[in-house]
Amino acid sequence: MKYLKSRWVKAVAVLFVAAVGAWLGIVLSGTVRAQIGPVETGMSLRPAWQGETIVDASPLGTLSFRTHDAPLRLRITLENIDQEQAKTLIEDPRLADRLPGILERDLRDGIELLVIRSLLCAGAGALVATVLVFRRPRVALLGLLAASVALAGTGAAAALTFHPNSVLEPRYSGLVAAAPSLVGSAESIVTKFESYRAQLTKLVTNVSKLYDTVNDLTVYNADPTSIRVLHISDIHLNPIAWNVIRSMRDQFKVDLIVDTGDISDHGSKPENKFVEEIGKLGVPYVFVRGNHDSLTTQRAVAKQKNAIVLDDKSVTVNGLRIYGLGDPRFTPDKSVAVDSDPDSLLEYGRSHAVRQAAPDLVAVHDPTVARGFSGTTPMVLAGHAHDRSTTVLPTGTRVLVQGSTGGAGLRALEHAAPTPVQASVLYFDKTTKRLQAWDDVTLGGLGEQSVYIQRHVEREPGRMISPAPTNAPSPTGSVTGTMTPSTGPPLWHEGQSSPMLQRSPTEDVRNRM
Repeated sequence: MKYLKSRWVKAVAVLFVAAVGAWLGIVLSGTVRAQIGPVETGMSLRPAWQGETIVDASPLGTLSFRTHDAPLRLRITLENIDQEQAKTLIEDPRLADRLPGILERDLRDGIELLVIRSLLCAGAGALVATVLVFRRPRVALLGLLAASVALAGTGAAAALTFHPNSVLEPRYSGLVAAAPSLVGSAESIVTKFESYRAQLTKLVTNVSKLYDTVNDLTVYNADPTSIRVLHISDIHLNPIAWNVIRSMRDQFKVDLIVDTGDISDHGSKPENKFVEEIGKLGVPYVFVRGNHDSLTTQRAVAKQKNAIVLDDKSVTVNGLRIYGLGDPRFTPDKSVAVDSDPDSLLEYGRSHAVRQAAPDLVAVHDPTVARGFSGTTPMVLAGHAHDRSTTVLPTGTRVLVQGSTGGAGLRALEHAAPTPVQASVLYFDKTTKRLQAWDDVTLGGLGEQSVYIQRHVEREPGRMISPAPTNAPSPTGSVTGTMTPSTGPPLWHEGQSSPMLQRSPTEDVRNRM
């Protein structure tokens, strides 16, 4: 009896040591890199109390699916997106039709490689652990056999309890924790890809509802007769921007919106549907083309009922005479040489400025082009830098560079720190048409929910605007950006501060929500 009891104790000990070794082997197996369509992923398999699949889409958050009942957790981390490949898949109808099959094949290959690697590491872990503890090869082989049987049983349980419809019932955490549940039905990602894509679109759209906290912002007391202009820029196809714009339109009671370009990312025809939200805003929407907007994009914007596209044109909107000039470049088209030399862009602005009667407001995309209007207008709005800044030039002209109202779109996924969502409300005197004050609104980028408002009061709203000398040197100041060669963006990389636009002293009031 004691002998049998001793054997049972020893057998349990061997199983326990083998299980611990197998578990350590799986943990130490690391991550398998797999390319799933245009997305670079990292896959890992870990023991868990309950079976699930986690898709880590940082900085957006995570999605959890109860895909199986076996005690294994599959984690898929989205590490990078190949934007060129994604664009090709979207634009080419032949590839778009094959996309479900491509995703299925890539996902299956990645999981198969992960399973094989995990099994080998688990077996090696069980063998090493039993050898180290019992010092007997025969016992070690028994431990390996036991671990193999347990792993095979776990794998079979995962396969038999697989729930293909679990993709329809995800659990959200992180940024998407407050998003409403998805609606609709689909049998699987592979067989009903179009339905899945529609649900994914709803999910991304619902993310923007987190930013509805802007509705609770305190509006500073401003002259009720002032002309209120909402300045936005560089949306880059981010649907979050439309929720922010609608909320600010209502909360600040803006009279018009000025968009200084890059509403698109590649300027392609499939992206045109994105701009249809403009027609639902109900206020004049003044738009100038950015370097990521094609003429196709510009025409799509012009079709919206309340849109006003300015490209070397002037228009009077709600009492403000506005001149707009589209960017001369279209950088996504790599087949055409692009002149981004700062001197050329500055001269481009100057050559158009001299032909205009002094407008109340000028809208362009690039801050270097904006400097070309120095001395011809009190106020110039620009974007492009993805970093808000402002300065008063020696002539008296103020240049306000807006950040990215779309948090730089998909580009936000390429950086560890999120790009903030930025927009500004400008208050113009109804009689003099001069800027009196402006509110800078900053919302935390993807993964953050902070909201800031900063009030700036114009020190000298009635200052004299002096014509700029034709051979005037560039304004001096400390450089905050990175100089680039002539083939790159002028004076600084997109996403960095403009070296020529230094912040001026203002009266600030900050309200942190």
